[in-house]
Amino acid sequence: MIAKLLNDLGWTGNRETPVVLSILVFEDLAMAILLPTLAVLTLGGTTGGALLTIGLAVGVMAIAIAFAYRQGDWLGDLVFHRSDEVCLLTVFGLTLVVAGLAEGVNISAAVGAFILGIALSGEAVARADALLSPLRDLFAAVFFVFFGLSTDPREIPGVLLVAVLLGVATAATKLVAGRWAARRHGVGRAGQRRAGLTLVARGEFSIIIAGLAVGVAGAEDLPALAAAYVLLMAVTGPLAAKLAATGRSRAAVG
Repeated sequence: MIAKLLNDLGWTGNRETPVVLSILVFEDLAMAILLPTLAVLTLGGTTGGALLTIGLAVGVMAIAIAFAYRQGDWLGDLVFHRSDEVCLLTVFGLTLVVAGLAEGVNISAAVGAFILGIALSGEAVARADALLSPLRDLFAAVFFVFFGLSTDPREIPGVLLVAVLLGVATAATKLVAGRWAARRHGVGRAGQRRAGLTLVARGEFSIIIAGLAVGVAGAEDLPALAAAYVLLMAVTGPLAAKLAATGRSRAAVG
């Protein structure tokens, strides 16, 4: 969602964009540890089992990142092909294999696919980006449609206040984190503000976490809360960033 926002606003070449993307990478890596831990706990696992899952997730993630760092060029050469069909099918095949292996060791399939994306380099990146962009938008829409089908809108009003409070708290922390990280990178005040506002939008992992709680006693309201929270942040985040961009353009004209 945030990557698409950066592209839509034309901010991909800004100085703060690498900072924003770095923060997103660290968030995804943290989720590689959090998601399997939550999965164990929601299924009634023990603390020892959760710690074992964390250790396994960290170990697999470290191996995958080390492989990506040392063998990324080789993997990129393997994927790259002059034929669009071969390149597309190769990327899809590797994604399914890596995501399946990730699920097999209790790591989110999304994180496994994310690590594969990090591993690719060279000409394969540009080719895969051109081929997968339309599918990315399609599957993102289907993902949210499916979550919407599993959400009862009558339950949202009861959790709306909590969703708003969560939204305010997380938006404030994102603004602080984005501005602080951008300032450490030597970005100006306008870029610091854009970095913070860009990070406000939230989405996919909140829905995944809510999905883990389905059927767990005492967590019946979590899917509705996640739906209200994601809807609030998915609208507020891009809107705030676009208003900031509009304000900057008017100031430049004036």
